[in-house]
Amino acid sequence: MHDERRRIEERVERLHNQRIKPAIHAASVPFEVEAWQAPGEPVPFEEASAAPYEPFAMDTPWGPPWGTTWFRMRGQVPEEWAGKRVESVIDLGFVGDWPGNQAEALVHLTDGTPLKAVNPLNQYVAIANPAVGGERIDYLVEAASNPDILANDFREPTPLGDVLTAGDKPLYTFKRADIAVLDENVFHLDLDIQVLRELMLELGEHDPRRHEIMHALDRAMDLLDLDDIAGSAADVREALKPVLAKPANASAHIVSGVGHAHIDSAWLWPIRETKRKTSRTFSNVTSLADEYEDFIFACSQAQQYEWVRDNYPQVWARIQESVKKGQWAPVGGMWVEADGNLPGGEAVARQLIHGKRFFIEHFGVETKGVWLPDSFGYNAAYPQLAKLAGNDWFLTQKISWNQTNKFPHHTFWWEGIDGTRIFTHFPPVDTYNARFSGEEMSRAVRNYQEKGNATRSLAPFGWGDGGGGPTREIMERARRLKNLEGSAKVEIEHPDAFFAKAREEYPDAPVWVGELYLELHRATYTSQARTKQGNRRSEHKLREAELWATTAALHAPDYAYPYEKLDRLWKTVLLHQFHDILPGSSIAWVHREAEAEYARVAQELEALTAEAVAALGADGTRVFNAGPFDRAEVVRTAAGVAAYVEVPGSGSAPLTDAEPPQPVTVTGRVLDNGLIRVEVAEDGTLSSVRDLRAGGREVLAEQGNLLRLHTDLPNYWDAWDVDKHYKNRYTDLLDADSVEIADEDPLLGSIRVTRSFGKGSKITQTITVRAGSPRIDFETDIDWHEAEKFLKAGFPVDIRAPHSSAEIAFGHVQRPTHTNTSWEAARFEVSGHRWVHIGEPGYGVAVINDSTYGHDVSRTVREDGGTTTTVRLSLVRAPRVPDPGADQGRHRFTYALLPGASIEDAVAEGYALNLPLRIADSAGAPEPVVSVTGEGVTVEAVKLADDESGDVVVRLYESRGGRAQGVLRTGFPLAGAEVTDLLERPLETASVDDGGVLVGLRPFQILTLRLKRAGVN
Repeated sequence: MHDERRRIEERVERLHNQRIKPAIHAASVPFEVEAWQAPGEPVPFEEASAAPYEPFAMDTPWGPPWGTTWFRMRGQVPEEWAGKRVESVIDLGFVGDWPGNQAEALVHLTDGTPLKAVNPLNQYVAIANPAVGGERIDYLVEAASNPDILANDFREPTPLGDVLTAGDKPLYTFKRADIAVLDENVFHLDLDIQVLRELMLELGEHDPRRHEIMHALDRAMDLLDLDDIAGSAADVREALKPVLAKPANASAHIVSGVGHAHIDSAWLWPIRETKRKTSRTFSNVTSLADEYEDFIFACSQAQQYEWVRDNYPQVWARIQESVKKGQWAPVGGMWVEADGNLPGGEAVARQLIHGKRFFIEHFGVETKGVWLPDSFGYNAAYPQLAKLAGNDWFLTQKISWNQTNKFPHHTFWWEGIDGTRIFTHFPPVDTYNARFSGEEMSRAVRNYQEKGNATRSLAPFGWGDGGGGPTREIMERARRLKNLEGSAKVEIEHPDAFFAKAREEYPDAPVWVGELYLELHRATYTSQARTKQGNRRSEHKLREAELWATTAALHAPDYAYPYEKLDRLWKTVLLHQFHDILPGSSIAWVHREAEAEYARVAQELEALTAEAVAALGADGTRVFNAGPFDRAEVVRTAAGVAAYVEVPGSGSAPLTDAEPPQPVTVTGRVLDNGLIRVEVAEDGTLSSVRDLRAGGREVLAEQGNLLRLHTDLPNYWDAWDVDKHYKNRYTDLLDADSVEIADEDPLLGSIRVTRSFGKGSKITQTITVRAGSPRIDFETDIDWHEAEKFLKAGFPVDIRAPHSSAEIAFGHVQRPTHTNTSWEAARFEVSGHRWVHIGEPGYGVAVINDSTYGHDVSRTVREDGGTTTTVRLSLVRAPRVPDPGADQGRHRFTYALLPGASIEDAVAEGYALNLPLRIADSAGAPEPVVSVTGEGVTVEAVKLADDESGDVVVRLYESRGGRAQGVLRTGFPLAGAEVTDLLERPLETASVDDGGVLVGLRPFQILTLRLKRAGVN
């Protein structure tokens, strides 16, 4: 037989695209269209419905960047269309086929009822089936002219990422607004051909099934009347029935499909636009559910549900009904799909608490899994936190983007730092925006790494990132692929059902231990430093406000615990931990608003804390310590006077000088407090750091606090990525404008170094040593005006460290300092929270920070045989895409070097640097709400129970990485104690002895205690 594949394949492609597709809506009549451009920000429907509209013609430009245009559309169904399936077809002038980052619209009835959204791949709005001839159609359409930020493929900066710089030139040209007949025979023929053609092209050249499909399509095309597509479509479909009816192989892979619409809570659009995106997408989803009874839609992010509830009550009611019918599956149980690395431990807990509680309260549904497909790696505390929130499974996707190493599993048990395991799946379809194309189905089978042990995988289907969601075309594909020879089989089902089946057939799945590190997007630990600093400050201010509010509630009779305010502020912070806000990968508008929100949060939390402290009375000045450990350190009063104070953990003490330790001396450029001696070189770097407690041991192997400016242009994804070649070109900042003494107080000595460099940038660092502390602080003020640069601060330490330890949520992880394998080499930039520690037996050093997350650790062997281990903090970057002005301007932060540090020291000083002692007038001297004994037992949160019962909730964890035994004592009469889950639901009774709660923790274990107060009902 002659090889006619090319002729047939090209014939089918042309007829399909040029003749069949255009005939799906062959008969149409235009709407009469009028328009009104809303001034400024979006307006409510009521305002838009009363606005003055003017005639609008097709092929007219409309829509300035980030604008809103309302269109009034009026039309009438022709009498002769009675009994046919009629719908509206609207093309706003869509560009490309991605729904989420361009023009979108929500269609309303004139009474304000939202019907459905339109986007490039979902342009119809159902009118009637069957239609009534002569029926009048009247719509109000809210159209958003969002700019296509991806139009230049992310290669060049664009001013379109902020309404302040985007201009007002119209972006789109309206193409079509019609009432049209949907020819169902042609519609289904289109899907028949799509599915068969895509399957054919994925099968091997020598596979008989490929040739069978090819010839069936060729014969079917012979039946297509080019002058009457609609009239011949039924005959063509009939000819294709036999090839569509052949069942899949008995051993075919099973793809469990669940509808999905990944909606980034902010990214290439601001939060205000996401609020509208949710209404559009959710309107589409509920409409699709009405059309397809077998449709199931999985949707995460409680925050987005709340937006719809508050702004689109009719859509909210439809969601509630879909949940009741089992077609809508709340999943994820988190407030937003947060970044997986940067949020602090308590913040991750609150993500789960607020998310799960929302779904329980509003739908009566307790979600059973963590749904995080798009975050940029996942910290190793997640398994324990997920289980403590009542979850059974974890879903992710993004690790498939690894640059170097292919992740070895798709279904596995993920083991966290404490030993907790959670059943985890990583869809081999390799997308969370599947559409059941032939290529996707083939990829899912080809990728699946559990072959021979398991048979099924999950595929979230529907257009996403900017929303859109599943379409009827995708549902029709799924129906045809339910049982089709040559393809994997598609089953539409709830994620819980998939995970139950997957776990049942593969209970002994392999185990992955530790973090899920993404070998890509490593710059998200550093980009948009002010956003990251806002998050870090907010997390600690929330901790402080809750602690002192609890203290006041227990000891001040007239004080009312601010439940509502704290709840609202927590949710604001949790929202901004979304995986494109906190990582710094959004447009300028998003980060400009984030910085303003963090400033507002800080102001409110300061007021709440001041109110709580004031409630304790005012009769003297006290020092308040919100950290979990006792502290003895130097503070400065409002008048600038230094004092040395001792304050218990989670408690307060009078502002009176304690027994002064050895004073600080400043001699030239040498700072000495009897514990350490720091020598600052003429160029402003550290030439020597000697630990006097360790016999004068020299800590540094080379100059310390070396600021290095790297050229930083990744291959792609500027705000997200730092590629390894950044290391190859750099400038050491060794020219100092000035090096001068800043303080010579006996309790505090400091030297100030000022440097100018680059394109008008300037760094001022105050290097400070305080009495009684071995910690060296680097208070840093940067006026940053660089582009495509990366600034790091390096500390080369004379230590042979086999690994580094970096703090993560509720613990720390160890990472090798060598690069024996490609897995270690790929970790050339890593994340951590408040500290990084390196050590050898008997001696260690920590680098502490108050807002920095990215760092790298490397080691070299010197000619003298010694080993230099270098910790370099990533301070600030200057990417230009998607925000051309990212990180420009002023940055203020502090990092510190802690010689002679153990892990325990690093933990304590991490808290101390991030929770400065507070000085306030107060007469109250109550005992700390809680205090603990036992090394490694660390208090992370103290608050009143969310149910307003008056119970005190305390969250503890083991922070060293070893077993811990201790006793928790209360500053109030204790009536009893329970161990609870994260949602404060009882698990077991805690052991109480002699008025204290006995605490026993395994390494890195998290424990939540609910403490009942005597005399409180």
